[in-house]
Order: sequence, then C-alpha cells, then structure tokens
Amino acid sequence: MGTPEFAVASLDALVQAGCNIIAVITAPDKPAGRGMKLTESAVKKYAVEKQLPVLQPVKLKDPQFLESLKELKADLQIVVAFRMLPEVVWNMPPMGTINLHGSLLPQYRGAAPINWAVINGEKETGVTTFKLQHEIDTGNILLQDSFPIGDDETTGEVHDKMKEIGAQLLVKTVAGLAQGTLTEIPQPQHSNELKHAPKLFTETCKIDWNQPVTVIYNLIRGLSPYPAAFTYLNEKMLKIYKAKKEMHAAPKPAGTIETDNKTFLKFAGKDGYIHITELQLEGKKKMTVEEFLRGFRFTPNA
Repeated sequence: MGTPEFAVASLDALVQAGCNIIAVITAPDKPAGRGMKLTESAVKKYAVEKQLPVLQPVKLKDPQFLESLKELKADLQIVVAFRMLPEVVWNMPPMGTINLHGSLLPQYRGAAPINWAVINGEKETGVTTFKLQHEIDTGNILLQDSFPIGDDETTGEVHDKMKEIGAQLLVKTVAGLAQGTLTEIPQPQHSNELKHAPKLFTETCKIDWNQPVTVIYNLIRGLSPYPAAFTYLNEKMLKIYKAKKEMHAAPKPAGTIETDNKTFLKFAGKDGYIHITELQLEGKKKMTVEEFLRGFRFTPNA
C-alpha cells in the first residue's frame, strides 16, 4: 500500500527480492495539470508496468474493498507513504501490517518526519519498520537503520537517500518476519524528550527574519523542494529553494534586503545574512538569483 515515488523504491526492492506481491493498493487517479487530465499515482504506474493487480479504493471502509482485500488472503500487508488505515484493514492479515517510517522512531512521529529533522538541524536521521497499531507511528519496532544528514542537504536530497535505504530495510524486515528471527521492540509511548513531525502548514513556511541565520537556513533546507520557505518582496510571495549563510557580527535590521541588481540578493537575519541562490516569485517560474535579477528591478527595502 503506497502512493508517491518514495513508495515505488520499496515496491521495486520487494519485487527484485522475489517477494510474492499479490496486489498493490494505491490512491484513486486524480485530475492534475492544466488540462486536469486523470493522473495515476507513481505506485500505480509501476504496478501496471510490472502487471501487478491494483486496487484503488476511495474509502478504506468500503464493504466492496474490504471483501476484495479478504479474498486476496495476504499473509502480510506493507504500508509505505499511504493513508491512515482503519483497524479492520491493518488487522486483517495473520502476520499483521508493517509500515516503513522516515525517522528513527519514537522520534519524529507524524506526517513530515524528513522535513522536521532537517528544520531542527539534526545531524542524523534514519528509517524504521514497525507493526501498525491504533495510535499513529506507535507500534512495535522491527528494524532501524540510520544515516547522516549533511550540513547543507535539503529535504529533497535526504528523501532520495532515505527511499533507497528504507527499501533495503523493508526487504530485510520481510525476510526476518518470514524466518521468525525478528524481535518486536515496544516504543515508549509518552516522553518529554520526543520530537514530533506534524503536518506542514503555510504558517510553518513563513520566514521570520528576526531568527538566527542558522535557524532560517535550516528552515529553507527543510522545506526544499516542497512546500518551500517563503517571504514577501514588493507584497508578492517569494519562495526560497536554495540559499547560503553569511555570518555577520552586526548586520542591518532584520529583513533588510541588499542586492547589486546583478549577482546577489540577501536578507538580514538576527546575526548575519541569507544569500538567496534559487527562488520563485509569485506568478513566475523557479529561477536562479542571477536570472531573477536580470528581469527584476527594485529599490531594496522600498
């Protein structure tokens, strides 16, 4: 069960490992693009290519879908980047349902674990396979694997590493479950030391220039390429995808803009500047700062 590109890596790894995938469950086709043409999920495209049966329920408690699921007689269900499952679904197979999560649980439970690890300036993250139970991301841990986060890596770069590492961990988990060699480790349910990974909202993405430069820089990395950190320029939303830090003892007031109208555009933070290198102004396409300045003239802070 999965939908985006992240889940395709896991499905492919299971197929390559010779696992018997009896069906793939993914989101219904959705209208997308200018023509609002019906578009298949990344997982469906892969499944169709490999001639795997596909189910696309609109509602997971739909009696017809539940009946189809029962008829499959699956030993095990695997969830990677899908929706929350009702108990009637996750409790169906004799071996239960396992999930691949993009953090070292119990840290960063929630919808956006990669983003929050980068936003918080973590030096390390990882992947966890665990058994699904009632509360989200709280089931018994099966296996984990960790890897470093580079100082300048974006969420997109961490995501691409993680999907491959996670896929291999999932294959190991399925093999371990089949052989009966895995020990389930219960997670601590409540602790003051747990960091959370809630869904990202627009307010999360707005840059506060009164913050230290490192905090702002981590926010930009953690929201790149999607949904992107933003500020305002001449009352238009300016999304920032890539930037560099300049630590400065006595910068100008927070939010001050400086540019030479040719090669650089920088905003003052609490203790330095953020040099923007890739951006997108409302109504325009994504571009480098040089491309942007070629076609945009403004008086800084006007």
